[in-house]
Amino acid sequence: QVQLVESGGGLVQPGGSLRLSCAASGSIFSINDMGWYRQAPGKERELVATITSGGSPRYADPVKGRFTISRDNPKNTVYLQMDSLKPEDTANYYCNAGVVPRGHLYVMNYWGKGTLVTVSS
Repeated sequence: QVQLVESGGGLVQPGGSLRLSCAASGSIFSINDMGWYRQAPGKERELVATITSGGSPRYADPVKGRFTISRDNPKNTVYLQMDSLKPEDTANYYCNAGVVPRGHLYVMNYWGKGTLVTVSS
């Protein structure tokens, strides 16, 4: 069993910053890509950023230059530093990871339950 638990969401004013964390735990052999997705009310879930096990990041255009994804492999944790936040960044933010559980041969896709980020004055 593998779990992803996000933390760090909250209410912030436009132009402010937040740092999200997501820790993977359980019976883990290895983790491939990790990432963040978000879903605003009435909209579909969309990619925010991903990072490979080697540390190569990829960003969606709306967050380029404002968000930074990083990971700590020994801690099985991925972070999302969000700066210059805008009201349109308001959404539930979900952690995602491609995990090879112990005793398995294939990568399985796991999701966290989400953390709410609200950008408002």
